[in-house]
Amino acid sequence: MRLRSTIDFLLYDWLQAEGLSRRRRFADHSRDTFDAVMDTCERIAREKYAPFNRTVDLQEPQFDGEKVILPQCTYDARRAYAESGMLSAAQDYAMGGMQLPYTVEAAANCFFAAASISIGSNMLTSGNANAIMAHGTERQKQVFAANEFNGRWAGTMCLSEPQAGSSLSDIATRAEPDGADFASDALGPRYRLKGNKMWISAGDHELTENIVHLVLAKIPGPDGKPVPGVKGISLFIVPKKLVDAEGRLTGERNDVALAGLNHKLGWRGTTNTLLNFGEGKYPVRAASGAIGYLVGKPGEGLKCMFHMMNEARISIGMAASMLGMAGYHASLEYAQSRPQGRPIQGAPGGGGKDANQPQSRIIEHADVKRMLLAQKAYCEGALALNLFCARLVDEQHTGSEQEAAEARLLLEVLTPIAKSWPSEFCLEANSLAIQIHGGYGYTRDFPVEQYWRDNRLNMIHEGTHGIQALDLLGRKVVMEGGKGLQLLAARINATVQKALQHEKLACHANQLARALADVGSATKAAWATGNPQEALANAVPYMQAFGHVVLAWIWLDVALALLAKDDELAIAAHRGGMAAMRYFFHYELPRIGAWLQVVKARDMTCALLEEEAF
Repeated sequence: MRLRSTIDFLLYDWLQAEGLSRRRRFADHSRDTFDAVMDTCERIAREKYAPFNRTVDLQEPQFDGEKVILPQCTYDARRAYAESGMLSAAQDYAMGGMQLPYTVEAAANCFFAAASISIGSNMLTSGNANAIMAHGTERQKQVFAANEFNGRWAGTMCLSEPQAGSSLSDIATRAEPDGADFASDALGPRYRLKGNKMWISAGDHELTENIVHLVLAKIPGPDGKPVPGVKGISLFIVPKKLVDAEGRLTGERNDVALAGLNHKLGWRGTTNTLLNFGEGKYPVRAASGAIGYLVGKPGEGLKCMFHMMNEARISIGMAASMLGMAGYHASLEYAQSRPQGRPIQGAPGGGGKDANQPQSRIIEHADVKRMLLAQKAYCEGALALNLFCARLVDEQHTGSEQEAAEARLLLEVLTPIAKSWPSEFCLEANSLAIQIHGGYGYTRDFPVEQYWRDNRLNMIHEGTHGIQALDLLGRKVVMEGGKGLQLLAARINATVQKALQHEKLACHANQLARALADVGSATKAAWATGNPQEALANAVPYMQAFGHVVLAWIWLDVALALLAKDDELAIAAHRGGMAAMRYFFHYELPRIGAWLQVVKARDMTCALLEEEAF
């Protein structure tokens, strides 16, 4: 299937998203309104994003010492996106939103990610505003979140620092009360921040009239020293330009300075920055220190920021899926038009080819079909997984009490997979897309090398593979006595029982049941000694195996939806979906044995190797 038909099938036939309109929050909606949103986003992506994907890759952001210079197409794309209402698509009407299901919002945003992932950083603005909506005061919501949702302002998340990287407990940015009246500011307790933040996407630009930074910093304890560890971290709203209590610009520049731009392997159209907070370049009221307003309670900054980080992890998983999908479609088109080679003929061992015959298109070769089917299985499966997670968000917010509780647990377990699995295996899909193009795949005459470069960043975005794996095996599968893992297993087993009733799926159902049991026994074996160093030494192989089982479940469930439309199985696209499912079970799921073997054995080959041996 092409992207729109794939999304439509997953959204309506598999996830039954149209049924969400029966819930009170979405009562004004129907499939007609959902489709209208999809049509609009598909059109904007086609007109304002896709034609300029190479432009923003070549014309990287430049810093002239005062401001960031971006190509005009970035301004045009950002304006079109903001005017579409997608920044606040799932928000209340009172906040200027459309009260769309998050499932539909996530699906509609797929078109932008596939067209050009690096033109905009709109997910950061939405995520920033959503975090303020969850943890900010009413005034903070009206002043900061509302102006991000309406498109006037943009948002960022400022976590990493040059010396700390992913180790947030080691951040050094400080926040000290600003004056005796700091606690009475209408915008929230007012602090002065000093420190440096690194790798800040969209950290500076002229696309909007203001930028709202969400910054992690430490408030000194009674002894004047920062509180050690993550418990000392607080969250602050730090606007680039200061505003009054009604959200009007005061004309004052906050003490936030752009120290320089990072030029990355991919996502080159997105400004990536090193920001200095409070260095005195833009003194406020004759003093250095960036003005920031506390969000939530002191010491709970990481808890507040995780609201944005979890949303961003799912968004990164979707971005990885769409970059993989873009490469798949490009390599499919190339394979259908590129003549090269001839069919192998003759007896075994002969390997004869008739040079007098015309060349075959490369899609006729078995190995090219293998690479295309692998891409299809990876990317459409990853898309389905992330749309399923989006559906869980809607269940969490609008389902019954039990549905909401189960959705929360499932999201806890699945979020590391939703981020990490697509960022690894849809990157592999991009590699296969280059392989199908042959030597041309390495050139800039074709888009697949850019898709690979853009996607390579997603294994690091929002937490590395290792961090996601530690989160999964170290926390998520054992939290609440393993309740989340048990719930996921129950959902998988329910799909297995349904699939056993279909002759075409019974063998795959049994295979999935065995794989699930293997993951369960590996989880117990990893923690058998209760020693975290032993249990987590092979967390990444565990996550790879766990992810493969989840994707096999997703594909089996999708196959059930395909069979339910058996009158349409004559359609080639639906046969392709069934073939992708079979590919995943035949070629991919058997790989989990090797991954889980080192987990079960608590193999310490890597963990115990001394430094000198490398």
